[in-house]
Amino acid sequence: MDDDLDSILTAVGPRLRALRRDRQITLGDLAAATGISVSTLSRLESGSRRPNLELLLPLARAHGVTLDELVDAPPTGDPRIHLRPITRFGMTMVPLTRRAGGIQAYKLVIAAGGLRGEPDPRTHEGYEWLYVLNGRLRLILGERDLVLAPGEAAEFDTRVPHWFDAVDARPVEFLSLFGTQGERAHLRARPTTPPPPGSA
Repeated sequence: MDDDLDSILTAVGPRLRALRRDRQITLGDLAAATGISVSTLSRLESGSRRPNLELLLPLARAHGVTLDELVDAPPTGDPRIHLRPITRFGMTMVPLTRRAGGIQAYKLVIAAGGLRGEPDPRTHEGYEWLYVLNGRLRLILGERDLVLAPGEAAEFDTRVPHWFDAVDARPVEFLSLFGTQGERAHLRARPTTPPPPGSA
């Protein structure tokens, strides 16, 4: 049992370093976000400092992962996913992906009545794909002012100024796939080669 615990804790350092590098943040940035000194963070990542709950809790919060993910705890057999909604910029976001880096998936809900105020388009690195589930979504993208209905999708480079909100008195729910490094969602509508004869 002690050997298992030691091996789990030994693996935390490389995992912390990988999470930080995937998010492209410095030790200084992480220290500012967690209140943990740069030297302690460096020793944790190198394995020269043994992690404890007091250190792991703020790190899990800063990286947006659970403690189980941070220490790579063995599965418990419970298949349920415990999604934690985040309210930000007038929207409720539910993360649908749990891994660090790559394309991230979210379900977003904007309350009825367009509660986000006047349009304030912003830019940032990345690429985004939106798909409307319910309600109508107003999307300002550069010089365009669009309304997306259920079943409609949009994709765009997030370096183009963009902003969205509910159109009317109904809430809007939509899915978002977002890649911080400009990754695009590759959608395949049909096979690239015809099926073999007699397979239909």
